[in-house]
Amino acid sequence: MAIIYTESTKEFHLYNQQISYLLKVLPNGQIGNLYYGKHIRHKEDYSYLLEGGHRPLAVYTKEKDYFFSPQYTRMEYPSIGTGDFREPAFLVTKENGSTMLSLEYQSHRIYQGKEKLNGLPALYVEAEQEAESLEITLQDTMSKFTCILKYSIYKDYPVLTRSVEFVNQGKEKVWLERVLSASVDLPDDQYEMVQLSGAWARERKVVTRPLAMGIQGITSRRGISSAEQNPFIAVKRKNADEMQGEVYGFSLVYSGNHLEQIEVDTCNMSRIQLGIHPDGFCWPLLPEEAFQSPEAVLVYSDKGLNGMSQAYHKIYRQRLVRGVWRDKERPILINNWEATGAAFTDKQILEIAKAGKELGMELFVLDDGWFGKRDNDESGLGDWYVTNYEKLPEGIEGIANKITSLGMKFGLWFEPEMVNKDSDLYREHPDWILCEPDHIPYPSRNQYILDFSRKEVTDYIYELMENVLSSAPISYVKWDMNRYMTDSYSVTRRPEEQGKIMHEYILGVYGLYERLIRRFPEILFESCSSGGARFDPGMLYYAPQAWTSDDTDAMERVKIQYGTSFVYPLSSMGAHVSEVPNQQVGRVTTMETRGNVALFGMFGFELDLGKLTESERELVKEQVAFAKAHRKLIMTGTFYRLQSPFEGNDSAWMIVSEDKKEALVGFYRMSGVPNAPWTRLRLAGLDENRKYQKDGDAAWYGGDELMHAGMVIEKDSLSNHGGDYSSGVVYLYSDLMIDRNNIKL
Repeated sequence: MAIIYTESTKEFHLYNQQISYLLKVLPNGQIGNLYYGKHIRHKEDYSYLLEGGHRPLAVYTKEKDYFFSPQYTRMEYPSIGTGDFREPAFLVTKENGSTMLSLEYQSHRIYQGKEKLNGLPALYVEAEQEAESLEITLQDTMSKFTCILKYSIYKDYPVLTRSVEFVNQGKEKVWLERVLSASVDLPDDQYEMVQLSGAWARERKVVTRPLAMGIQGITSRRGISSAEQNPFIAVKRKNADEMQGEVYGFSLVYSGNHLEQIEVDTCNMSRIQLGIHPDGFCWPLLPEEAFQSPEAVLVYSDKGLNGMSQAYHKIYRQRLVRGVWRDKERPILINNWEATGAAFTDKQILEIAKAGKELGMELFVLDDGWFGKRDNDESGLGDWYVTNYEKLPEGIEGIANKITSLGMKFGLWFEPEMVNKDSDLYREHPDWILCEPDHIPYPSRNQYILDFSRKEVTDYIYELMENVLSSAPISYVKWDMNRYMTDSYSVTRRPEEQGKIMHEYILGVYGLYERLIRRFPEILFESCSSGGARFDPGMLYYAPQAWTSDDTDAMERVKIQYGTSFVYPLSSMGAHVSEVPNQQVGRVTTMETRGNVALFGMFGFELDLGKLTESERELVKEQVAFAKAHRKLIMTGTFYRLQSPFEGNDSAWMIVSEDKKEALVGFYRMSGVPNAPWTRLRLAGLDENRKYQKDGDAAWYGGDELMHAGMVIEKDSLSNHGGDYSSGVVYLYSDLMIDRNNIKL
């Protein structure tokens, strides 16, 4: 790992054993990108990679110097009005109305380690030697407006992080109207763009399309990262697939409005950009004030989409998630929501908890309905204290103590960012919601959005939550957020500050999380937003797992979890076995299949255990025991996608331990096939020199044959005998190496 600056050529080389990233100070003082990709050996002069020459209608930086034109150069952080007519990375308006800025190289700093970003989630290091960082300071000499480009490269990951800080060192106020975290120009357009798109209950569908001239991209203007478009895109070579080929990933560590786009220009260069969505964003900077952008995490893989995903899984699991729950095995939970909804009694809750304990479950989660006047979604939000003692005669402390006395942990649901009009909070502080005073706010799910850009609001919610969490043995919090943001107006802000609200809201959410985590470091936080509408890296910094989707149908979950795995590790995916007919799609799947899907995530249950038959109880007990036996492998192993549910009737994935001694394979069939052809599944990631045994099978199989010849999938080995919605899970274990010297030829 190294960052080297060559003074004679004014070039920066950021590299480790896997990737290289080359920058150069250009003739106009701005920064250009010479190369990003697979590691190349360092040398002092790569200037031949800066192409140039005369082109019609091009703008040049010097008269009669026709080599360098910003329009046809791979710019590192492009501006507007200086001859580059493609999309800029930033936009600043000065007091005289001009947007003209020329950010030119002033200095740089190279240092060991990685510094925190003020108030924002970001990757971190535990030792300085894990990463090296570069800061390049650019300045507009006329206005003294300053930009600091920030980079960090990790020693053991094909990962580069980028962010930018703006500092107003001039004497006049300026307005930031566009601040993207990263802009990368690639030299050609022979790629396909990969995005994760969907909607409520069908989040993160894998969408792939070829690049075309012009702008293509995804956005969220919903106030949160959204179920519709995850803050991630990738570009892959057209021949790349899960196992081979070049892939570049771009992931934004942010939970608010975002933009990810690719512009292909007339010379077939591809400009990839991501950051805060500029619509509705305007941040005034007074002299000496600064603004820090969110962090973008870039991954390069020459081993296909799986290689990209595995890099994200490892870095996010090890250097984004924090705290005691980063490496700790997660408890298997039972949640009461699908069993009771908000209408429950103390007795019902205890019966579900006792049944869960008998089946081996470790955590009971009391969902919506425990607080205020809350029997449906029309009242109570904001009143985070017990007033309905008909439900809980002894309050939260009483029910928590009863459940922990069973030998289970106790968890609780909150939705701290929202309020109902029918609540004590709203009656006392109607001005605490986001809304212009002269307009009627737009409701969603009968709730309104608290103005988390205001410290007094987050302070109040913190005090309520702190009182509850300190009053009882609570070890888990499910943090929900069940609507998109509208009416983004704060009554406390001046007119010129209203463009700050959406970003300040997210900073308020982050700040509340941070305070609660510091106060209660032993609590496991799980984020939720109507399921997976805020499943993003920013949330993982505070909550190490997220509710993947409100859709718990097993076959839909195969698609959702498959798409989610493009960026996020299995340790971040809440995955539960729920009741049938499924509440979202009405499908009836076997208990085996529901368990076989949920196993590849943070395992739990969400149904009325009292309705299980005796045979179902025994099966659930087996599933819980199996999940406990393999949860370390599921949390820390290397995940491979084998067959896509978006491309055929069958889908498959697997996870392999770091020492390659263990593997867990999941296979899923949507529809039964009459007179079905033979099915052979090629595995991945095994040690070709090891002997593997299937669980319960005396025969052994070489790692090489399982990966190259494949594993035969017998329909009778699948649940439902290979019919509709069938599945199978195979555990492979190896404690022997193949003696290749004694193999008969």
